[in-house]
Amino acid sequence: MTGAITFARFAYPPNALGYCGPDEHDTLLECADAGIDDGCLRFLARSFEGAWPYLELIASANAIADPLDTRVVEAYWLGNGLLRAVTPDLLHRSLEDRFRSAAGRQWERLAAVVPYALAPQHGFHVFAVYPWTGLLRGPAQVDALHVLDRCRIRWGRVRAVDGDAALVDSARLTWDGRRLALGPERAEQVVVARNGAHLAPGCRPGDVVALHWEWVCERLDERRLRWLQRCTRVQLRAVNAMAFSPPAAVLS
Repeated sequence: MTGAITFARFAYPPNALGYCGPDEHDTLLECADAGIDDGCLRFLARSFEGAWPYLELIASANAIADPLDTRVVEAYWLGNGLLRAVTPDLLHRSLEDRFRSAAGRQWERLAAVVPYALAPQHGFHVFAVYPWTGLLRGPAQVDALHVLDRCRIRWGRVRAVDGDAALVDSARLTWDGRRLALGPERAEQVVVARNGAHLAPGCRPGDVVALHWEWVCERLDERRLRWLQRCTRVQLRAVNAMAFSPPAAVLS
């Protein structure tokens, strides 16, 4: 399995909902299901304006020529040792190039979270760049918490598989008015296939899986599970450490 196919697996769920990338979700699903890594898929990956610069940053920091190298893609979606090469200074400069003009006077709030974060794993963008964390203190609190929980890459253990659906035990995000945290595990129904097309073929009861929005995207071994859990804890701790409204409030 190549990095481009892994990218398609995790990029498909939000793309199908219209949240990011070009309107090519059918192509992403077909490539992920069939294991097709071609020029079309690589072109589509470059069109994801949120994710692609992070892939470039991780690759550059590790002297890897291809941003769709399997190790780079894994580092972004799940986390791995390549993140250690992305220093706070490198991340700060990347974010400044992308977001300073949009953030305006609020730029310093976004920049302030960088030293606390194990970045640039996907959770950093979800919690610190997207606007949803900043909306938790307003009337859209319920919707904001739902989007944060679904948009982050989370993990769960499969209880049962029934056709295109599975029952998975997974922890949801909680918000007590001051802090984001992970609550107790509970069962939820998720998607393993659409019309027989899978992102992660062969999902079985007992598997530990990575979830993005409502989809099972990947089966996780112990190493990747530990990295995803570590990255999630660090990103939550970074946002909760802010003395002011979280930096996610500055961008829309």
